[in-house]
Amino acid sequence: MLSSMFYKLWANGLIQMGIWETVYMTMIASFFSYLFGLPLGVILTVTDKNGICENRAVNSILGFAVNFFRSIPFIILMVAMLPVAKFVVGTSLGNKAVIVMLIIGASPYVARMVESSIKEVDAGVIEAAQAMGANKLQIICKVLLPEAKPSLIIGAAISIVTILSYSAMAATLGGTGLGQIAIIYGHQRNNSDITWICVFLTVIIVQIIQMAGTAIAQKTDKRIRNK
Repeated sequence: MLSSMFYKLWANGLIQMGIWETVYMTMIASFFSYLFGLPLGVILTVTDKNGICENRAVNSILGFAVNFFRSIPFIILMVAMLPVAKFVVGTSLGNKAVIVMLIIGASPYVARMVESSIKEVDAGVIEAAQAMGANKLQIICKVLLPEAKPSLIIGAAISIVTILSYSAMAATLGGTGLGQIAIIYGHQRNNSDITWICVFLTVIIVQIIQMAGTAIAQKTDKRIRNK
């Protein structure tokens, strides 16, 4: 039996707004995380051992930076990056600050996902492109990224789900969304049904993201289309 609190939140549009704010923060943060993380992942791949632009110094420094930020629990990273958020968006509280934190926390994760996807590309395809006279930029843009597209899309779906899970911590910095509703109206007011409804809604969003990612990846996979 749902509590009266749920009906009140639904009637006031807070549940619907929480869904929208969660999706909004996740999508904006995902876009900018890939804007920064995709190039980082490409650089990590091409500068690695036997890469087309092998450079140990660049790879080691960049790899250390990525691993450093990935190793910090997100809740601690949020606190540490408060001055950065305030410098970028003028405040250390609210959804704007949370989005900055999400980008900082997710970009290294995205970089590693991209690196892993690109490394799955068959070395023979790269060698064939080099034999045809393709330069390094052409190999990256016309061989590595297109060949890795299905894996990149699956990785993107996983990354977006991870960012969604990070966004649930938004309430700790005054952010909104389903996480805030679960904490304030569920946990703090001892309404377990509100908490579980937020969990259920989050699971639905995750399933939609995962199914969409899988469907798009299958459509772009040449191995499946050629069967």
